[in-house]
Amino acid sequence: MGLTSKKVLLLAVLVAVALFVLTIWLWPRLSKKNWRAVLGRIGLLVATQLSLFATIGLYANNSFGFYASWADLFGQEQEPGVVTEYQTGPGGTKLRMLGTQRVSVQNGARPAAGGRIDKVLVRGEHSQIASPAYVYLPPQYFQKKYAHRKFPAALVLTGYPGTAEALYKKLHFPQTQHELLKQHKMRPTVLVMMRPTVAPPRDTECMDIPNGPQTETFFTKDLRADISEHYRIGREAKSWGVIGDSTGGYCALKMTMRHPEAYSSAVALSGAYKAPRDATTGDLFGGNRQLERENNLLWRQRNLPAPPVNLLVTSSKQGEGNYQQTLRFIEQTKSPSRVSSIILDSGGHNFNTWRREIPAALEWLGNNLKA
Repeated sequence: MGLTSKKVLLLAVLVAVALFVLTIWLWPRLSKKNWRAVLGRIGLLVATQLSLFATIGLYANNSFGFYASWADLFGQEQEPGVVTEYQTGPGGTKLRMLGTQRVSVQNGARPAAGGRIDKVLVRGEHSQIASPAYVYLPPQYFQKKYAHRKFPAALVLTGYPGTAEALYKKLHFPQTQHELLKQHKMRPTVLVMMRPTVAPPRDTECMDIPNGPQTETFFTKDLRADISEHYRIGREAKSWGVIGDSTGGYCALKMTMRHPEAYSSAVALSGAYKAPRDATTGDLFGGNRQLERENNLLWRQRNLPAPPVNLLVTSSKQGEGNYQQTLRFIEQTKSPSRVSSIILDSGGHNFNTWRREIPAALEWLGNNLKA
């Protein structure tokens, strides 16, 4: 049974309830003062507490999509499943198709009405990184009226550790765009949904780490080239944007500010403005202080020329830790960069808050991109 299976969660609940009942039932018998009774009480309490923590952890993981599988949880590599390869012209493409699925919207079984989600494996020529992605193709992609048109694309990133599946199962990016398209509030845009953790289990913060994973190269060169080669997507920066939450938000801002030739617009939902340094990241900069400063976005604004890009940042006056830094980021933004914001009165660093921000953010992003 998979980590996110409802059967696993139900089994954990049943075990926790059974242990609680067993503890109540056996407690009188274990009230003696001999060592066996003491060990029995300790064992029951520990087992009950562990089962409760496991149940809560499984429920939180199912709700917020931190880990997709047991191997993901324990940091093990996973081999991709059975691969079906497709060719799109004489030379084919570097992408491998892993499967397709419908979008959970009305008439979602028909791509021309609901769009389609492709699962692909992106293999980076320059970065030597291979990572799966979920590509949402809007309904217009399959309609005759748009048969010879190219589309803009947005890279959509989770936080760390996060799962790409959470972007359409929990944050509902495709469903939100589908509704916005019905209301004629944005241009049809291809969404490339991924986690920023392309070299698990390490949190690379979308960095080209000295003597380590070249994540920045993967996202700014390899991914764009491979996706544009396979799908009808514009190749220029004006056709590409990036939106992410938490770590993904920091990545969105950083990659757009550092690589305006790759991305023209960025949205950071509760994003940070510099990379953390902890057990999951290790030393991202190889002791290079200048490289560290250049990846600090507030320092970058103060000391380096501003790129010609569009930036949208979000925060909350209450409940969000990045509020003051977000105000400073807005204040420090210089022309030709353009900045916008979504500031809520209250909200936390969670899916519920981001779901409130995504419709306006996606509308803003979609209307800033051009194929």
